[in-house]
Amino acid sequence: MSNSEILERLYATIESRKGADPETSWTAKLFAKGRGKIAQKVGEEAVETVIAALSEGPEKLASESADLLYHLMVLWADAGVKPEDVWAELQQREGTSGVAEKQSRPKS
Repeated sequence: MSNSEILERLYATIESRKGADPETSWTAKLFAKGRGKIAQKVGEEAVETVIAALSEGPEKLASESADLLYHLMVLWADAGVKPEDVWAELQQREGTSGVAEKQSRPKS
């Protein structure tokens, strides 16, 4: 199974938890708490990933990265973003200098 297939299966599982019983599913509980709580969890997991990168071993970094990806995908599902939307954006950026890509973004 390819890496993208694993992520696609995870996303499908996350989507299937929308409307499920929050007492029996962590994902359903996150959906029930709303986008603000989901986004907060993404931030917490991002911080834990950074801490693992700076002071833990590769195994802990891999574990925290998996947590971050999971929570990010819950956020995507809540916001109606599909993995293929993200893959398309990455593909569009492929071969483009990071500096050039950032300069091409609208100023906010």
